[in-house]
Amino acid sequence: MSDPFLSSEEYDERAHALYNDGRYDEALTVLREGLALYPNAVELHVGVGYARLAREEFAWARRAFDEALVLDPEHEDALAGFGEIALKLGRADEGLQAFERTIELGYEDDTDLMLQIGRALFREGYIEAALSYFERAVAHASDNAEAVACVGYAQHRLGRDRDAIATLRTALALDSGFGEARVYLANLLYDVGDLEVALAEFERTTPEDHWDELGIWRYLELQKAASGLAEDDPSFAPWEARLGELAEEPDAIDELLAEVETQFVEREGAAQAQAQGHLEMLGSLLNGLAKDRDHDSSADEALALDAATRPASLSSARELTAEAAHRVVMQDGRAYEGTWEEIVTALRDAQDVRRSLDEFMAVEARRCYGATGVRISAKDPEAFLRGSEHAGVLRIEH
Repeated sequence: MSDPFLSSEEYDERAHALYNDGRYDEALTVLREGLALYPNAVELHVGVGYARLAREEFAWARRAFDEALVLDPEHEDALAGFGEIALKLGRADEGLQAFERTIELGYEDDTDLMLQIGRALFREGYIEAALSYFERAVAHASDNAEAVACVGYAQHRLGRDRDAIATLRTALALDSGFGEARVYLANLLYDVGDLEVALAEFERTTPEDHWDELGIWRYLELQKAASGLAEDDPSFAPWEARLGELAEEPDAIDELLAEVETQFVEREGAAQAQAQGHLEMLGSLLNGLAKDRDHDSSADEALALDAATRPASLSSARELTAEAAHRVVMQDGRAYEGTWEEIVTALRDAQDVRRSLDEFMAVEARRCYGATGVRISAKDPEAFLRGSEHAGVLRIEH
């Protein structure tokens, strides 16, 4: 029940605390109660927008931000939220314009806002634009390690690895306890072949700093090679325990998504099998008609009819095979076609043919997570590519 003694600001503060704890449903309840008393409170509409966004209810989130902007067209948080929703709904021009409006209104020195906008752009694959907002944040807060690290993540995604290494070192000079940046730096050094330096960075991390398995495996590999310790050395126990935590069974939501995806793939396969069966049936029917027609015709005429029908069936089969192939388009416009495995193999070959497919997928999944916070499954090529699409790294056309 609404508390008539609370101000709209107090409702906003309560909802904000719940939001920060990840209790989005409760935050929405508080915000609705506040709006029932204060329907023109812009901050409450903005809060609803971000809570809806966190729940991935994009249409409802957009409506909330729209209502906030009607009340205050120059509200910076509403503009940032509206821009992020516009990107997710495929309305990039609207999103970019909303973000640019915050600059026009003089909010360029709001470091948190610039980082928020930069991350939104990064998640949707607009890396160059994201970098520009990260650099704005650093320009006004050069001692902010998080902002500096974001610049490094973007540089890495743009292929500027040496710049990224230097930038991440700057971030760590500002905050030596910044575990996420150190893990990212260590993995990046490993990728470019500076193994001794990579190990030195890994040694300055703790198991809890790692949120994927790749960095831990690399640390154990390098440490065992450098120290000569046995596989069962007690010093490795905390790292192996962390591996176990990261490899735990998926939660209920992950299982549900996996089940839905499996059902989709099974339906797609069944449809293709049915189409193939229809094709074979049609070929048999045509051949039967060819044999039954004009028994008095010459053998040459029968052979000619048979020759005329078979290529059509084979052509249809080729078309069906082509339709079953997949096509993936990268952010830079490069396109790859083939099976899931063939596409991932081509992506791997474009970077480093020495890596196995499993290692390539693990490395790229780690890079994306470090930069965007979006986890990509590396269990198989299809899951890897679908996860990459979700992270905004590529687009699957079919």
